[in-house]
Amino acid sequence: MPKMEDEMAENEQNSPQSSSSITELQNFKNINNSLMHDALNVWAELWAELDGQVGPDQKLSLDIENGFKPSCGWSQYLEKMWVLWYYLDFSKRISQQ
Repeated sequence: MPKMEDEMAENEQNSPQSSSSITELQNFKNINNSLMHDALNVWAELWAELDGQVGPDQKLSLDIENGFKPSCGWSQYLEKMWVLWYYLDFSKRISQQ
């Protein structure tokens, strides 16, 4: 049967590693939370462009069927789409490490 001192020494040796793992996990969660928050903000901006263009039954209005033009302009709209992809892709990649 191990002595109490031996158990305490073993626990002290494992503690810094455990603390480091918890810190790394918390850092990962904070980074991922920030990325997802930003991604959702970009998505909300993109969706706001469609406000009034999509009906309750997910049917498109005549305006959108005849040619959707975002109020911010196509170049800015596409830039926002690219930023959204970047946030999602980066989040996916750090989650796989």
